[in-house]
Amino acid sequence: MAVPEPTYGDFLRLDSLLSLPRESPDVHDAHFFFTVHQAFELLFKIILYELDATVAAVAADDIAVAVHCLRRVRSVEDVMVEQVATLETISPGSYALMRRTLGGASGLQSVQFREIECLSGLKRKNLLATLRMSGAERRRLERRLAEPSLWDEFQRLRARRGNPDLVKLYRSKVPVDEVTVLAEAMLDHDEGITMWRARHVLMVERVIGNSAGTGGSSGVSYLRATCERHFFPELWELRAEL
Repeated sequence: MAVPEPTYGDFLRLDSLLSLPRESPDVHDAHFFFTVHQAFELLFKIILYELDATVAAVAADDIAVAVHCLRRVRSVEDVMVEQVATLETISPGSYALMRRTLGGASGLQSVQFREIECLSGLKRKNLLATLRMSGAERRRLERRLAEPSLWDEFQRLRARRGNPDLVKLYRSKVPVDEVTVLAEAMLDHDEGITMWRARHVLMVERVIGNSAGTGGSSGVSYLRATCERHFFPELWELRAEL
């Protein structure tokens, strides 16, 4: 008997995927809230996949592939920025009801987002001590902290090419050198995450005001401070030298 060809739903494993969203009999918005955050995690997964490919491409001196992957990363980040606005359809009152069901769970505990930070170059020594996570998540994060980041591979690329002066390269009116083109694609990624952080701050402030956040954070004040965290601060700072 011939095996039936897989359907669209089979390819995407929709039975499993669509069974994931949680619902609450008491709060209508709970289904929406959980589904949107699951969608964010799927987008984080795409970014990690593309960043892994970027790091490998830079290590192999394949700048064209690295830039291509980073362009996709930035496109996904633009989607993330727009997606934040959907959460503002949750009223402050509705979120207050739903918040009671969250316990100590918080977006701050997203290990995939911390992996994005580490893989990009933002590695904080106390990260493992401050996050609540499963054993499998801890092992993933330990690996990310130990492996070369995009910034590490960018520095190795520069070394292989004789450590060119980035300030001199940036003085070109049209950046065509591969190192500069890659650096700008990296900044696009850095900027995309910063824009997402900033948009997230406004959404949280609109929903909970200056209340403390879940997971033990101080809320808006903490989130606003994270907007100052750049993956590649050296690339931002060199502009002052042009």
